[in-house]
Amino acid sequence: MKKLLTIPILLGICCGGGGQEQSMTEESEIPQMAKSVLMVIAPKNFRDEEFQEPYDLFSSSGIEVTVASTDTNPAQGMLGVVVKPDITLEQVDPHDYDALIVVGGSGCIDLWDNTTLHTIVQTFNSSKKTIAAICLAPVVLGRAGILRDIKATVYPTAKDELGVCGAHLADSDVVVSGNIITCSGPQAAKDFATAILKAVSQ
Repeated sequence: MKKLLTIPILLGICCGGGGQEQSMTEESEIPQMAKSVLMVIAPKNFRDEEFQEPYDLFSSSGIEVTVASTDTNPAQGMLGVVVKPDITLEQVDPHDYDALIVVGGSGCIDLWDNTTLHTIVQTFNSSKKTIAAICLAPVVLGRAGILRDIKATVYPTAKDELGVCGAHLADSDVVVSGNIITCSGPQAAKDFATAILKAVSQ
């Protein structure tokens, strides 16, 4: 069903050991987090680890991940990972997801002015759902109009682009401003993923 064609993802499946009665009791004591997130990637040249780190963490945490792009043809990352999106941006219903993550990479520039994605971002924001963007992707949020007077970070080469959108630029790898999480680039992809998971888990 999912997506990665060149790098296998190991999904841990816990099988209850011991008696059935004990297993049922334990399960009833554990709050079940039925969450789902939408990850948006460019149709080519997304940044591999910016996709991979969140995807792996979400999957291992029992969160359902749907990948969207401008089409459902296999998309290749800058470092060679190939991902087949589940749906197109036009097929996205924002009400089906608890969080939105826009992945960066050089190909993300092609998403900066995507009006369909802007509408998705705005709908998530109107419901105060978690919205996250990394590397060049915070410009998508800025051009969607949700970063004005908001503290945010972005890949260094795009600081001027984000400034034009009215964001308050922060010199940090990961910035959490209410329901919006931004990250400066792939070197902080793991911290970015952790911040999203924390937000979605609350």
